[in-house]
Amino acid sequence: PEGELAAAIAKSFGSFADFKAKFTDAAAKNFGAGWTWLVKNADGSLAIVSTSNAGTPLTTDAKPLLTVDVWEHAYYLDYQNRRPEHIEKLWTIIDWSTIGARYK
Repeated sequence: PEGELAAAIAKSFGSFADFKAKFTDAAAKNFGAGWTWLVKNADGSLAIVSTSNAGTPLTTDAKPLLTVDVWEHAYYLDYQNRRPEHIEKLWTIIDWSTIGARYK
């Protein structure tokens, strides 16, 4: 990430590496079927939110910027029960310019 988004990540999580570790951990520990999100709160701060089943931050005042699907159907054929491996691979395909545009 660059610009305002990178600054917001550093302010909210300390560094990009800290954010990545916290997001990965939250997604790996999200029990059962669900989603893990990076959201922008109404005050401009960022937060990591995990929801189950069909839960979404769209029902709150938080603005979703990034999400990862941790339901088994999203990764089982490629990774079987190795959810952390699936999450780690996702970091290689994230389009940070799109997420940065969502942040603005």
